[in-house]
Amino acid sequence: MTATVFRNARVVLADQVVHGSVATRDGLIASIDSGSGEVGHDMQGDFLLPGLVEIHTDNFERHLMPRPKVQWAEMPALLAHDAEVAAAGITTVFDALGVGDADPDSLRGSTWHGVLDTIDTCAREGLLRADHHLHVRCELPAPNTIDLFEPFHGHQRLSLISLMDHTPGQRQWEDIEQARVYYTGKKGWSLEKFLHQVEWAAELQARYAEPHRQYFVDHCREHSIALASHDDTTEAHVVQAHSEGASVSEFPTTVVAAKAARARGLFTVMGGPNVVRGGSHSGNVAAAELARMGLLDILSSDYVPGSLLSAVVRLVNDGILDMPSAVNTVSRNPAKACGLNDRGEIAPGLRADLVQMRLVKLPNGQQQAVVRSVWREGQRVL
Repeated sequence: MTATVFRNARVVLADQVVHGSVATRDGLIASIDSGSGEVGHDMQGDFLLPGLVEIHTDNFERHLMPRPKVQWAEMPALLAHDAEVAAAGITTVFDALGVGDADPDSLRGSTWHGVLDTIDTCAREGLLRADHHLHVRCELPAPNTIDLFEPFHGHQRLSLISLMDHTPGQRQWEDIEQARVYYTGKKGWSLEKFLHQVEWAAELQARYAEPHRQYFVDHCREHSIALASHDDTTEAHVVQAHSEGASVSEFPTTVVAAKAARARGLFTVMGGPNVVRGGSHSGNVAAAELARMGLLDILSSDYVPGSLLSAVVRLVNDGILDMPSAVNTVSRNPAKACGLNDRGEIAPGLRADLVQMRLVKLPNGQQQAVVRSVWREGQRVL
């Protein structure tokens, strides 16, 4: 029997912050007591948070392809990604892997067999700090999406599927000019190539989007996999996703879509970088605006793992959410959205996934969240 006590901590519970101690036993939280205590691991007055649950991060893909058309070896990429998310306080991570791209040299136009084998091998050998799940992002207009999904069939780590359509002129890229800036800037496309791709994308959408959408909706129903919509812009987008069984609305681009998601009981996900930067890089609705309106349920780190805690601190310091509510967006709520009922908050009987966090005051007067230690199922991983 393995038991540990964490004392003298500001323990962030689902609805309050208490000064006290947390006892763990055999990987689970055994009890929570008030007072500083005299025995156990001294947290020095730091915050003790539940381990963060990240359901949408492109960070693994970034390590697999650190530069356009430069593919990195799977194991070092995975280990670097795993270390980075753990250092950000993430103890459960849904590796978001995209399937579907007409460009065979792109990461999302390639097969994922080697990556999946690497995740399983590293987990089996005890090399991973975080608990890794799979979130497959399906690009509906791509001709090869269903073929590239094949290695995920029946995979035990597959817990979430999202339906994407990045055709310029709608959803995330409703503003064509924003799409042009992104593709010519980040991907280095010429204006001529961008205009050609816009025209071609519309043709692919008309041919493939609807039959592919039905395929993945049916797959989620048949295999009891959580389904997410992506970049909902209109109420009609949300109504369709809800009718198909979606439980999550990722990155709604308008207040209208976010309100429609709330009305139908979908969890609304917004990006941590959106909060930290003060707005969307695509020119869409700001996450903080949705939070002020009570329409934000979950924060995703998207492309910056460390943005989760930075966003939590920003929401608290700006008076938008209190500390427990802000922490719930990166722990309790994402766990519930994906059916992980054994984690996500500090409560007796749940997994002892814990994060020691200190707030450091910077010279400019702002605060920075610093992760000092991380435990997963009672075992220290950082």
